[in-house]
Amino acid sequence: MNKSMTDSEILQVFRDTGAIRSGHFQLTSGRHSDTYFQCARVLEQPRLTRRLAQELASRLPSGLAQSIDLVASPAVGGILFGNALADVLDCPMVFSEREGGKMCFRRSFEIELGAKVLVAEDVVTSGGSVKELVDLVVAAGGSVLAVAALVDRGSKPLFSEDFYPLICLDAPSWPPDKCQLCQQGVPLYSPGSRRLAKS
Repeated sequence: MNKSMTDSEILQVFRDTGAIRSGHFQLTSGRHSDTYFQCARVLEQPRLTRRLAQELASRLPSGLAQSIDLVASPAVGGILFGNALADVLDCPMVFSEREGGKMCFRRSFEIELGAKVLVAEDVVTSGGSVKELVDLVVAAGGSVLAVAALVDRGSKPLFSEDFYPLICLDAPSWPPDKCQLCQQGVPLYSPGSRRLAKS
């Protein structure tokens, strides 16, 4: 096990990999921001991803970490980090996908009745995808113990489960109709996996 990382060391990892970007972005939630966390730049390095997963797992309450039966993540962003967390926690991992705009489990994934699940995401802004996955797990008969993420953007999430982000960065976001960058005519970029910016 690697020695513990400080918050400043974790933040430096994001800076060094180019994961923190500035500009005018449409987030997966649909909101706009001048800051985007491209966690894929971190997650493209397996050893670094596992080290961050180890750090997050070490910050979970011991009783919680030992109770987890399964890690579940929303596609696409949460898959790699969820898999690394499952590796560290020594448990299986499944992921949800969208079909017809609705979150669902495909590929014969199943949640055993009573399974204790940790939901893992890369970045949480509104927490909409996480909330959908939480509801999906519960509907399948599982119990969501907590939510874990690499980055919490500082918004009040839609889900109510205990939340354990690795780092919290207050990066404001706005509804499109209140975005000053739009009003200034700054070009909009949508790097997320769900929505594409419209010209």
